Amino acid sequence: MNILYPERMYAHDVVERDVFGPDAIIVMRDAATLADLAQSDRDAVEGLMIFRLFAPGEELAKFPNLLAVVRMGVGYDRVDRAWCAAHGVTVCNVPDYGTMEVADHAIALTLALRRGLVLHHEAQRRPVPAPWTQIETPMIRRLSSQVFGIVGLGRIGTAVALRAKAFGFDVVFFDPLRSNGSDLAIGVRRAKSLDALLAEADVLSLHTPQTPETIGMIGARELALLPKGAVVINTARGRIIDIDALEAALRSDHISAAGLDVIPVEPPVGPIPGLLRAYRDREPWQEGRLIITPHSAFHTPEAWDDIRRKSAETMAAALSNRPQNVIAPESY
Repeated sequence: MNILYPERMYAHDVVERDVFGPDAIIVMRDAATLADLAQSDRDAVEGLMIFRLFAPGEELAKFPNLLAVVRMGVGYDRVDRAWCAAHGVTVCNVPDYGTMEVADHAIALTLALRRGLVLHHEAQRRPVPAPWTQIETPMIRRLSSQVFGIVGLGRIGTAVALRAKAFGFDVVFFDPLRSNGSDLAIGVRRAKSLDALLAEADVLSLHTPQTPETIGMIGARELALLPKGAVVINTARGRIIDIDALEAALRSDHISAAGLDVIPVEPPVGPIPGLLRAYRDREPWQEGRLIITPHSAFHTPEAWDDIRRKSAETMAAALSNRPQNVIAPESY
């Protein structure tokens, strides 16, 4: 086995050596993009490990012996799956790491906003603190009086549903790819359409992969369907929601609050989205109503250990002709 880690993520290869065996060739580099790699690094590579880098077809074509690409994470939109399929390259992901962390993060964002934790925290830290009393706002409501809407009932979406149920929310989901009975298995309700879900979701939590079908899925029209005062949570992918439309809905007070772990361009470069700029500038209108975290929902030391070992195990399986977690080019 000849495996390349183009992003040097670890100081040693003890874990990788344990998984791949003593005869494997394991190369770790510090490339900013795949294009930065020398051709001598590419020629013998059979397995390519991708974490933050993108893997477009024109770069993958420079790996003449490539057999498999493992995306070291759940999302696989960074890999040109169509090119890989056309050239017999197996693409895999690691779907079973960070599930609990991302689910916890989505619920934490929900609670921090719906219970007014950040709102009162910020108000008490003003140069002239707010009065020592509660702030009246439609953002703060009893949890058990609300509908918690989930788009995408995969591993993370299911974990979120169970957590939301435990807090007393009435949980409803929309996922056309989930088989009948998924709702009955965990005791939640199923919406017949995305619009039907949006119409009753006091909290909207997104848990779908980024695909051509889901990019821009939540735009101005969809946000307008939410009940006035709804809260929007996105721990999935930034391009699923139109961030400019979300800013407009927040400014108009139709949406009372939002918690985002992802934005359309990460890390933010070039023109900074208005919503992120308002957040960083601490514009008064967004105080306590907006939380943005830097795509960190997945992270704990335990999850980091999981992704390291599970990614290596997935690659070892792929190169041993017993692949697991295979992603088809048309997978949604």
